[in-house]
Amino acid sequence: MIIDERTYTTLPGKVKAFLEIYERLARPIQWPILGEPIGFFVTEVGELNQVVHMWRYDSMADREQRRAKLAVAAGWGTYLDTGTPLLLKMENRILVPTAFSPLK
Repeated sequence: MIIDERTYTTLPGKVKAFLEIYERLARPIQWPILGEPIGFFVTEVGELNQVVHMWRYDSMADREQRRAKLAVAAGWGTYLDTGTPLLLKMENRILVPTAFSPLK
């Protein structure tokens, strides 16, 4: 199992607008393909204007397969065209659980 942690930094003051676009255009497409995320968060302390979301995959191959399916899904391009102009930066990290992690 791996976790894909994604951090999107929005233009100042655009978190709410980005989340509204995400919920309306991306969520109905993304969740059925990737599965329900582990969590979706916004930053309140530290670096602000960030949306952090985490996704569980069985393996890197599973991640690649599901994300490839998402990339060609009907409507996904509309979300990208609408949502990404509100972003300054997109980052992601792949997290691998330790032997004693409750999430495996």
